Amino acid sequence: MDIVSESRLGRLRATEFVAAAAKRSWKPLLALALAAGLAGCSSTLGDLPPQLGGLPAGTPERPAAASVYPAVHDMPPPRQDTVLTADERKKTEAELADLRARQEKQAAAAAKDK
Repeated sequence: MDIVSESRLGRLRATEFVAAAAKRSWKPLLALALAAGLAGCSSTLGDLPPQLGGLPAGTPERPAAASVYPAVHDMPPPRQDTVLTADERKKTEAELADLRARQEKQAAAAAKDK
């Protein structure tokens, strides 16, 4: 019976300790969150000197005019290229195979000369 009552008292004390700590520490956390929110609205840190956390001395200057956003909603015109026919594809594959064989010969010759 004593063990149960002691564990209940210990749990009650722990709960009180956590609750008291939570009551004490919410104000600094609120201040920190408020400061972080205000820091997001402040000007950029590039205007500050490097000693205060600004950009380093060798950083290039910013452009005078802001860059224009790309036109992401403008669709390109339709392609006018046609798909290769079977004969054109075979011819292209043969040309690529010849090119590959020539490059392998050149690489083998270069490796042999070294």
